[in-house]
Amino acid sequence: TMIEIIQYTSQYKNSFKAINLEWLDGFGLTESHDLQILNDPEATILKTGGSIFLAKSEDEIVGTAAIIYEGNDMFELAKMAVVPAFQGKGISKLLLQKCINEAKQKGGRKMILFSNSRLKTALSLYEKNGFHFVDPEDSPFETADIKMELYL
Repeated sequence: TMIEIIQYTSQYKNSFKAINLEWLDGFGLTESHDLQILNDPEATILKTGGSIFLAKSEDEIVGTAAIIYEGNDMFELAKMAVVPAFQGKGISKLLLQKCINEAKQKGGRKMILFSNSRLKTALSLYEKNGFHFVDPEDSPFETADIKMELYL
């Protein structure tokens, strides 16, 4: 089936939240900072200069990714998730590339992300797309022991 990458609209708020909570809860990684974002993506991502993208297969939302504007031409890649039944089909790569292109279009010069060392598949995808590991000292997440960055 064709995967289409679309811009987030509020009709997809529940899907955006559910898809992210499924994997965060699955790894025991859900934190209050995640819930703030997932409960109000309009205020926390869109109104501050960021973007959210969704992967759609027919009528189903099967993946999500966002960029959050952090100021100083820097974006954070966040909330990237693909539902289990659609993993391993290259959807994360499509979402990641869309996010990188969008950050560039918005004048971004750097992209950062926070992750967890258990998420081997994700870390490998980021490395393949040019991200490198840096010291995770300023993480907003208790469970994030990985920080990566990419110069755009």
